[in-house]
Amino acid sequence: MTNTNYLIIGSGVAGLTFALRIAEQFPNKKVTIVTKANADESNTKYAQGGIAIVTDKNEDSYQKHIEDTLICGDGLCDEAVVKMVVTEGPKRLKELIEWGAKFDKNSDGNLNLGKEGGHSENRVVHHKDQTGHEIERAILMQVYQKENITVLDHHFATDLITAENCCLGAIVLDEKTKQISTYLSDITLLATGGIGHLYGHTTNPVIATGDGIAMAYRAHADIKEMEFIQFHPTAFYEASTGSKFLISEAVRGFGAYLRTKKGHRFMIDYDSREELASRDIVSQSIDLELKKSGDDCVYLDCTHLDLEAFKKHFPMIYNHCLKSGIDISKDWIPVVPAQHYLCGGIVVDTNGKTSVTNLFACGECTQTGLHGANRLASNSLLEALVYSSRIYEYLANPNLKIKIVKKEILESDTAKKTEIDSNYLDVLKAKLQHLMRQNAGIVRYDTDLLNAKEQLLKWKEEIEKIGNTHQISSSYYELLNMITIGTLIVSQSIERQENRGGFVKFKAPSFAKKKS
Repeated sequence: MTNTNYLIIGSGVAGLTFALRIAEQFPNKKVTIVTKANADESNTKYAQGGIAIVTDKNEDSYQKHIEDTLICGDGLCDEAVVKMVVTEGPKRLKELIEWGAKFDKNSDGNLNLGKEGGHSENRVVHHKDQTGHEIERAILMQVYQKENITVLDHHFATDLITAENCCLGAIVLDEKTKQISTYLSDITLLATGGIGHLYGHTTNPVIATGDGIAMAYRAHADIKEMEFIQFHPTAFYEASTGSKFLISEAVRGFGAYLRTKKGHRFMIDYDSREELASRDIVSQSIDLELKKSGDDCVYLDCTHLDLEAFKKHFPMIYNHCLKSGIDISKDWIPVVPAQHYLCGGIVVDTNGKTSVTNLFACGECTQTGLHGANRLASNSLLEALVYSSRIYEYLANPNLKIKIVKKEILESDTAKKTEIDSNYLDVLKAKLQHLMRQNAGIVRYDTDLLNAKEQLLKWKEEIEKIGNTHQISSSYYELLNMITIGTLIVSQSIERQENRGGFVKFKAPSFAKKKS
């Protein structure tokens, strides 16, 4: 049993920036970060585009960014939250730069701002096409310099410990030794990222299995708007399942065209913003085009763009295409929508508090009210930074009194049991991913959702029985969590009766074109 003052589950930008702030404020208190892979492996690392922040008040304004976010969220954003996040953005950017993050600048020495779908102005601060990787690098360097921060990589949090609707910490599995330990904490922060691996075809890394949301759900925290799944329109097309390479939205902002196999620029048929329409519209439009044609993918045409400027701005994308046999100066890039982001999650207030006392949450695993029915491009890192700071400011208040609940903690049973057949877990996971893609994808149908819910509940009962009699592993818990998340997505999709943003549902297979 280990005691710590602050237990942070997850090592993306949300968890790391909170850890850094709270460790600096309270040098005599213990801060423990639990992460199930390497410390630098998170959804943050794979964020290519950048951070949407108003920096040029002459061309841009807070109001424009607010309006773009509200339009993209299709009437379901919390306007007060949107205003708070947008206006706090410049402070958070200044902080990142002070921590050592480097962002691209133009010849005048000013920030080189990109433009992405749904944005009315150039406001995306970036580091080439590897912004998340650069932020993660800079913050981790700072974290490792703090003597009161302990980073436990390859440690998997299996469940939260609660009593009287108060979080006391978490049960943690050391993936190397297979030892199960209890971590008691004054404050627990979930910063566990997204759910992409549930769909198989995703831009997320394989660690994105919705663990934090599933744990919070089992701890009876409020979970909301799980039906709003954002599919990125342009993942590099490959026939196999698994994590997909993202072709950043900034490439379309740079001037690339979307075309069918026959060469038709189809986005002109759907939205007046054409390729720079918001992600929900572009993804749904691609989905319809593929259903009409029977093709496996559409194409991103960059052949008319300045090649040297493209290579400078998108070196990782250029090299990935080249390694895959695509010369962007003469070849079109095959792309297809892939699961990218979850707009709902654990309900939190403006201080990151969940409905469970002493349990906070931050980043993609949360439902803050910022995104509504569809996230505006590059608002995710912004949200994580702002809410991380808000949680810190709340907890750093010297007058804050933290509720203490006593509970007898029983040591976990570590007796050797039969290991779960890994092949069984792999087969069931593949079935789950196929079910979610088919029945809860870009466009959904009531009958499919009802069938999916029935199947998910059967799988949940089946896997819970196995967990009672076999030795648990991180693979087991990931699958349990994915089934839990799938059930939440499907159930809340059934409950929602109107199409909004990224959520499209019909009684029977049909699809109407959008035009605005």
